[in-house]
This record gives sequence, C-alpha cells and structure tokens, in this order.
Amino acid sequence: MQLDSSTFPVVKIDFDAPAGPGAEDVFVTFSRLLERQQPFLLLHDKAVDETAHEHSHEERKQASIWMKKNKPALCTFVKGMIQVEPSAAKRLALKPFAATFGKAWGYPLLVVESKERAWTLARDVLDGEVSDVAHF
Repeated sequence: MQLDSSTFPVVKIDFDAPAGPGAEDVFVTFSRLLERQQPFLLLHDKAVDETAHEHSHEERKQASIWMKKNKPALCTFVKGMIQVEPSAAKRLALKPFAATFGKAWGYPLLVVESKERAWTLARDVLDGEVSDVAHF
C-alpha cells in the first residue's frame, strides 16, 4: 500500500502498490499525516475490481492495532475516504460495507462514480459544503 500526499489535503491511497525499496512503512507515513493536525481526505481512484489484493492475517492485525491506537486522530483529521466505482451496481453493493468501514475507522467511506466527481466531492467536504458525509 502507498500513500501519496503530493496533493494534500487530498491524499491518494493505492492499496495494491508495493511500498518500494527504501519506502517508509505506510503506517509511519499515515502517522505523519495525522501529526500535521490538519483535515484531509483519502482518495482511492481505482475501481473495486482493480483492487484484488487480499491482505494477510498479519497485515490486518497490524492495521487493527494501529487504527485503535490512532482512532482519536483519525476521527478528528480524516474527513473521509472516497472510493471511485464506475459501476452503479457495485456502488450499491458497497453501501453495507461503507457503514461498517465508517464505524471501524472513524471516518466515512464515500463512493462515487468517477474521478471527476471524487475531486469535486473532496473539495466540497474539505470546504465544509457537505455537512453530512455519512449519508452521501
């Protein structure tokens, strides 16, 4: 997994990208983003089918431990994660997962049909123009 903060406060996330040689652990990178103490959004712009990587038990365990340790900062600074999914059927199928995701991570999963819509929504959420992102 990689995080690309070059467009902060929108941080691109790629679940299947290898960390690469010399790359920081993704949780170190995520912690540094939280240490900024500034609101930001995560953007995953690959369709669900393009993200086929199954995380190992150890990866899931590490993520869970990190998440619990950082939950207050996650709830405060991460305004959501936007998932691009062009298929209307798959967007609908993601609704139950989005509810569970939000409870677990402390920020909402927002599913949109296109990259363009994702960037518009990101700006609206960060500008405070969308007040109830949990029901978007």
